[in-house]
Amino acid sequence: MVAADSEARRAAAWQVASTVVDPEIPVLSIADLGVLRAVRVGEAGIEVEITPTYSGCPAMNMIALEIELALAKAGLGPAKITTVLSPAWTTDWMTDEGRQKLRDYGIAPPAKAAGRRALFGADVVACPQCGSTDTAEIAAFGSTSCKSLWRCAACREPFDYFKCH
Repeated sequence: MVAADSEARRAAAWQVASTVVDPEIPVLSIADLGVLRAVRVGEAGIEVEITPTYSGCPAMNMIALEIELALAKAGLGPAKITTVLSPAWTTDWMTDEGRQKLRDYGIAPPAKAAGRRALFGADVVACPQCGSTDTAEIAAFGSTSCKSLWRCAACREPFDYFKCH
């Protein structure tokens, strides 16, 4: 019975933690991004593992705090938040729903399974406004370090592209 209670508590903690949004892209939850890696229940309480999209991501401290607050508000605290750097985060961890949320928000999502091609830039980036692939990168960094700035030749709109890695 204890194991069942522990699993129910872990599932509840995962559900609560998965509602925390990325402060830089508030339409995405940390689960959508694949940043939420694990939730464990132990004698000391709940431990949540998160992996940053970039090792220097400035949003990680805020995300950790928001997870702690969400778990405490749900009566599941205290919680220990651990940042795990290995394996390194990859855009392959993003959910399909997260990719669609990005597109709907006006950010071109990364290609699935981009692998090492990401080191050499995106092959084709479709405009999230009109869908055209007649696009070009105009700056290596967009509104945040995990995005680059692109322009669509068809609709002439600039847009961010969530970089693959």
